[in-house]
Amino acid sequence: MSAISEAIGFKEWAFVCEALGEGVQTLILRKGGIHEGRAGFHFQHNHFWLFPTGFHAQKEQLLWTPNDIESSTVPPDEERTEVHIRHKVELKKIWKVTDWEKVAALAPYHVWKEDVIRDRFVWNDESCLHVALVKISSLVSEWTFPYERGFGGCRSWVKLNSESEPTDIVLKPSLSDEKWQQIANEVNSILESS
Repeated sequence: MSAISEAIGFKEWAFVCEALGEGVQTLILRKGGIHEGRAGFHFQHNHFWLFPTGFHAQKEQLLWTPNDIESSTVPPDEERTEVHIRHKVELKKIWKVTDWEKVAALAPYHVWKEDVIRDRFVWNDESCLHVALVKISSLVSEWTFPYERGFGGCRSWVKLNSESEPTDIVLKPSLSDEKWQQIANEVNSILESS
């Protein structure tokens, strides 16, 4: 995994980005996009930006929605003109979870509906999910830049234009260190139990 040597975006549904930014969710659960390559999905970076994506049915597939749905909604790729980055991720720990009972026990730490997570877990030949415990910090002023066609497609990682990255970044943690550590301990006890 790389440190933050370049501006990298991790594509995630816009409402999930907001759940992470508001401290409602502390995990990223990923199966992988269609274009992840032969090796499949893996977490490639220790630090990255959440790149919000639009999905018309995300509200129906989540247990939580942002208070301001309109400002968190992202248009489809073909209509999109701008990207609004609000949250930076620090990857703290990752697991490849092959036990459905452990995945199901993570429900208090994310906003996905169970059937969505189960569908992802059993999708393709290998029943598993990649789970990342993350610390999120939110920009005080969002980073906005033009949307490029190269950002589209079913893949998790996109290279952002580092020249447009703000130089006067001010970040605010989504959770206190104490609250985050409590959640981290609980997640560890679920995923590292035998």
